Amino acid sequence: MAMTFHIDIVSAEDSIFSGRAQALFAKGELGELGVYPGHTPLLTTLKPGQLRVLLQDGSELNLYVSGGILEVQPETVSVLADVASKAEDLDEAAALEAQQRAEKILEEQQSGMEYSQALAELAQAAAQLEIIRRRRK
Repeated sequence: MAMTFHIDIVSAEDSIFSGRAQALFAKGELGELGVYPGHTPLLTTLKPGQLRVLLQDGSELNLYVSGGILEVQPETVSVLADVASKAEDLDEAAALEAQQRAEKILEEQQSGMEYSQALAELAQAAAQLEIIRRRRK
């Protein structure tokens, strides 16, 4: 039997998953990271992107997170996501529209909050589209 750890994934709106996992893969502030049983304690922010969980039974849970916090403790991993969606629930048309809207604002070279917001929306849309494309393969 594979070694596992307990994982809780919650968003601002809902509890997404709570159970045992063999591994977790996420896009941390400093790059991609993998968490396995016995991982050193860690606290990091998450970038928009895919969150992959290898479950106890060997199946995979694929999620999109818009950002958040990942905390690794000796027996428990917690993901506190701003927004989390199952990969199959992502809307490609909405992501493309958000990407185009953000690119238009960036092209107009707006400044201040609008520019910063557009950069964040562009990163989120790009992450969603990448997950959608990976799912198709």
